[in-house]
Amino acid sequence: MNMGSIGKECKRLAASFKYATHGLLHAIKKERNMQIHLSVACVVIFLAYFFAVSKIEWILLLLCIGIVISMESINTAIERTVDLCTQEMKPLAKQAKDTAAAAVFVFAIISVIIGLIIFTKPLLTYLNFL
Repeated sequence: MNMGSIGKECKRLAASFKYATHGLLHAIKKERNMQIHLSVACVVIFLAYFFAVSKIEWILLLLCIGIVISMESINTAIERTVDLCTQEMKPLAKQAKDTAAAAVFVFAIISVIIGLIIFTKPLLTYLNFL
C-alpha cells in the first residue's frame, strides 16, 4: 500500500465515523425510545459504579447497553426505510416495523432481567443498611 492509498483509506474511515456519529446523534435527538434507553443506561452505569460490580458484570452490563442501543438504531433505520417505500398502511410495512420493534423489546427485557440478577443482592444489602 502506498502513502496515497493509505491517506484515502484514512479519509474514508474518518468519513464513516462521522456518518455513524450523525446517525447516533439523530437517533438521540429524535427517537423517544433511544432517549429512554440512554437514560436507563446512565442509571445502570451509576449503579454498577456505586455497587462496585465485578469485571464480568461490567462486561455483561456494557454488552446489554451496547446491544440495546445498536438494536434501537437498526429499528430506527428500518422504520425510516419502510417510510421511504410507502406512506400507506400496508400489512407488510407494518409487519416489518413491528418485528424490528419486537427485536429491541425482547433484548431490552433480557437486559432488565440481567440487571435484576446483578443488582438485586447489592441493592437489598444496601437498603438493609439504611
